Amino acid sequence: MRIFWFCIPAHGHTNPTIEVVRALTSRGHEVRYYSFEAFREKIEGAGAAFVPCDGFLEALDARAERRLRKVSTTEMSVQSFRTTAAMDAMLSRDVPALRPDVIVTDSACFWGKLTAQKHRLPMVCSTTTFAFNEYSSRYMKYSAAELADMILGLPRVNRAMRRLRPLGYEVRSALDIVRDKNDTDTIVYTSEKFQPFAESFDRAHFRFVGPSVRHVEPGARDGRPRVYISLGTVINDRPAFYRHCLDALQDEPVDVLISCGEAFDPASLGALPANARVERRVDQMAVLAECSLFITHCGMNSASEGLYMAVPELLFPLTGEQQAVARRVAEMGAGRLLDPATAGSPEGIRDAVRRALADRALAEGARAMREDFLACSGPEGAADFIESVGRRGA
Repeated sequence: MRIFWFCIPAHGHTNPTIEVVRALTSRGHEVRYYSFEAFREKIEGAGAAFVPCDGFLEALDARAERRLRKVSTTEMSVQSFRTTAAMDAMLSRDVPALRPDVIVTDSACFWGKLTAQKHRLPMVCSTTTFAFNEYSSRYMKYSAAELADMILGLPRVNRAMRRLRPLGYEVRSALDIVRDKNDTDTIVYTSEKFQPFAESFDRAHFRFVGPSVRHVEPGARDGRPRVYISLGTVINDRPAFYRHCLDALQDEPVDVLISCGEAFDPASLGALPANARVERRVDQMAVLAECSLFITHCGMNSASEGLYMAVPELLFPLTGEQQAVARRVAEMGAGRLLDPATAGSPEGIRDAVRRALADRALAEGARAMREDFLACSGPEGAADFIESVGRRGA
């Protein structure tokens, strides 16, 4: 079977796909993965043929780059439509020439979804967040700034969208592209238990396969507690928050590790306490295996990796989507919200960490979520589903 795979240039959307790709290639399937140079090594390591797409991304001015860093829905939609147009000539050549049996595309990847529609090919949607419909979308709480961005940006989005129609793309709206439709074959990288309103999704088309992560066994965690802090790879430019965490925990009987990403120089945080270190990047699964508490922005992958490793979480969401994940972790009894007022002072953070480390119910909630995730079908189940869709379309 020949599979075309498409994803946006984002770690959180690419990483969960890697083990599924590995499962497919190990079964002898040919996977042709359209992605970006930052992910080449992982993709080729999973046995796929890597197709570089960096040259199709529009050069960004400073304003557009700032909007993307703030996860502007308008800017992401405009850039996605433009990338679709830029890739059209290549894909209009590759698809007829190579004749894929099925397209697998990230839920936010406009060019993957629209290519499948244009060429009338079987498609599997790869959803690295929750699946969202009219019920589960109630978990999304957008800020005033996010709502203003979406409303005021509609004219720009519509102009970019209209430019695709002469190329043969049937586009009604950006929302129509990204929303989860009940009759679209879809892999969701979480469990039915964790997915809000899972019963509202058609089981014939949706597979909740659990987090697609490297399996690591948790450590004993019976010594000095370790607190791990990360705000992910996108909205991680929060030096004041990291400094508050360092000041809060410098005299506590814990060890602290901060993964701050590439947005700023860790040296700008100043002198570090003896019990703390700051890194740009870490092997997050290995770190979580030894952790007693995870302070997280609640990106779906980070939150799921923490729960997969049975680590209680302090939840510091920064976007509407992350608010939804945080709410669900709290409902599962595996985490506690760190509200903005608490996060704005070392004293508030110190108190929240102390209470979380002492809360046996949080630890039990995290252990229960790990058992739930381990019971899922995982990457092999996702590969089974992709095979079934490809065979159905043959």
